[in-house]
Amino acid sequence: MNDGIDILPHEIDEIIQVIREQYGYDFIDYSRASFTRRVKHCMQRAGLKTMYELRYHLINEASFFAWFLQTLTVNVTEMFRDPVFYRQLRETVIPRLASYPIIKIWHAGCATGEEVYSMAILLKEAGLLDRTRIYATDINPANLEKARKGIIPLNAMKEYTANYTRSGGTEDFSSYYEAHPDHVVIRPELLQKVVFSQHNLVTDQMFNEFQLICCRNVLIYFNKNLQNRVLRLLYDSLVPLGYLALGMKESLLFMDIQAEFESINESSKIFRRKH
Repeated sequence: MNDGIDILPHEIDEIIQVIREQYGYDFIDYSRASFTRRVKHCMQRAGLKTMYELRYHLINEASFFAWFLQTLTVNVTEMFRDPVFYRQLRETVIPRLASYPIIKIWHAGCATGEEVYSMAILLKEAGLLDRTRIYATDINPANLEKARKGIIPLNAMKEYTANYTRSGGTEDFSSYYEAHPDHVVIRPELLQKVVFSQHNLVTDQMFNEFQLICCRNVLIYFNKNLQNRVLRLLYDSLVPLGYLALGMKESLLFMDIQAEFESINESSKIFRRKH
């Protein structure tokens, strides 16, 4: 489809440089094709036709950059997305986590929090939520603010309820939220053990050790060099025999760290650190 916006490779390089020098965010190792598509999407939404216009607004308007970052980095997510993955968590991983006196889980790239809410529900149903701390991080502060509020459009709940049931859930799903005319609010007690915090997988380091890290549908936006660096960070952030969950279209195949993990369930992309 012709979107009417032509971007040359050196123009993308210039935009990445502007963002890095002026705001400290580094997109140099993001997948160039994916990054270019997202920049075009931002320009379309802002009504910008040329890279000159985009560069001008980025340099001169911090508020525009905040919007640009929010639009550029927003990830599609949903509650109990990929129900077969959550069924595997429920049946295979969560029972193993029960052996730890304190359970620490990291949702890296948590977007607007829907998968964090799902994890809290799994842990509550397993009787483990009270001794769990979930660290939910994202590069995008607007995402985190939305995640903290626990607000979900009402029209999404039919699909989320179906996902929950397919994941093996047997409780009344509506008991996990408060319904309003056009939205629902996740019950606060589900989020009491969640710490929402900004973290940049590209530039920030490990900050704790975890028994389970979920980093789903994040690596697909990075080039292979950055994928390897992030996977090393995740490996270093896991305890021995800790679990790593990736997105359904992501893999450890051909990654530098591949030999350090064993596959728990290949189709669900759940791996365990060997040592």
